[in-house]
Amino acid sequence: MKTNNANNQKAIILKNVYKAFGENSAEELYALKDIDLEIEKGEFFMFVGPSGSGKSTILRIMSGLESDYRGEVKIDRSKIGFVFQQFALMPWLTVRQNVTLPLLSAQISEVERFKKVSIELEKLGLLKFANYFPKELSGGMKQRVGIARALVTEPEIIFMDEPFSDLDSFTAEELRAEILKIWAERRPTIVMVTHIVEEAIELADRIAVLTPRPGRIEKIFINKLLRPRDLRSPEFFKMEDELYNVIKP
Repeated sequence: MKTNNANNQKAIILKNVYKAFGENSAEELYALKDIDLEIEKGEFFMFVGPSGSGKSTILRIMSGLESDYRGEVKIDRSKIGFVFQQFALMPWLTVRQNVTLPLLSAQISEVERFKKVSIELEKLGLLKFANYFPKELSGGMKQRVGIARALVTEPEIIFMDEPFSDLDSFTAEELRAEILKIWAERRPTIVMVTHIVEEAIELADRIAVLTPRPGRIEKIFINKLLRPRDLRSPEFFKMEDELYNVIKP
């Protein structure tokens, strides 16, 4: 395993990445195999694939949450954020306190922390809920807190692991629009996992399809549809069909 900083215009480079469970045993099981990939700075990149194809595992390897793998990962992890599927909020902390967590180790004053958190809360419509606890919030509001927490450090790379899958369709649609707005304004590199093909086409510049275990990159689609994307256009439906034809159950 080797991790280096990415260079030039590449935000993330993976070379010959493997992830196996039960290594050095007769029952070694590969989650990922032969992963070679380059992700550009400022790109919105998406992984799709069937359950068990290693989508979340590859995200965890990139972000540093998973260190037990083979191969080479080049990435600058000094400024990254992560949005989880299950919100991952501390139930005993308020909204403001949850969003402040990533800043506690930063060399900035309490006043500056308060200001930065307030800016993110306001942008995501959370400022008036700053003193609420997670149990008092809807699922959509909890995920907004998770997004604010990921953004408060002004990350250059944001990882998102099926962030909208536990939300109703209307809330998910609203948050996708928010994420696209944030991405257009700040231009971080966003790497996201989804099992929803339509979501991938709506958001991504490129879409990597992973095979069933062991997860390999079957194909990378370049999404040339103009933004904002018309989800009912013939071009959208055509790309949707192409993706479904490649994704294997």
